[in-house]
Amino acid sequence: MRNILSHANLEILEQFAWSNVLLAFDYDGTLAPIVENPEHADMRKTTRRLLGELARIYPCVVISGRAQADVNRWLQGVGIEDAIGNHGVEPWKATTRMRDDVRTWLPVLHGALAHLKGVTIEDKDFSLAIHYRHSREKKKARRAILEAASRLGDVRIIGGKQVINLVPKGAPHKGMALERERERLGCDTAIYVGDDETDEDVFALDEPGRLLTIRVGAKRGSAASYYIPRQAEVDELLRVLIGTRRKAEQRRRVGR
Repeated sequence: MRNILSHANLEILEQFAWSNVLLAFDYDGTLAPIVENPEHADMRKTTRRLLGELARIYPCVVISGRAQADVNRWLQGVGIEDAIGNHGVEPWKATTRMRDDVRTWLPVLHGALAHLKGVTIEDKDFSLAIHYRHSREKKKARRAILEAASRLGDVRIIGGKQVINLVPKGAPHKGMALERERERLGCDTAIYVGDDETDEDVFALDEPGRLLTIRVGAKRGSAASYYIPRQAEVDELLRVLIGTRRKAEQRRRVGR
């Protein structure tokens, strides 16, 4: 993986800025820092301001593991094109049947995990997130969660940063959501920025020249092509994207 913000790689961002490009971002750990309480996961003021500026000159979407309503709450007033929730499920595949399937998991998980302190189940209607950040025995908690999840049947298990995500098997993923949004908005190329295991569904898309993938934090084994070292540097990435698009527009005007 190569640092997209290094001088040698800035030309890559400039090339995409010249194109009809969609910008897509994960939320937690990407636009907003990871926090102890997910209810406090607000963006920094500078990030919010820069994202709003970015959304005025690029089509921008957010593709999150959170419920769509939750993502919209954090992004209210920013001006992005759309927010996709539940790892790509909402809004297109958010069916009553899928919600009912997820509901059947809850009694099994509550029964298996009730004795574990610091473990909480977040019900997002079309998927579940089981958090163990506050557990004092994280390895034990993670093993118990995975064991309980393995008894649920048709479920896709996606790891994360001290969280296990449970999604109905066969449900749309973030890669499918990105491709749908790019087609819907009529974009030729896309840049995607994410930080976690659920974002690997986008990173793994094999679309050289059409998709630029950037991971927050380098990680061996990730399919992302580039990275930024820390979440705080997302602000610099947004600044560069704003600057490169404006530079491209100025060159177009001069060339007319």
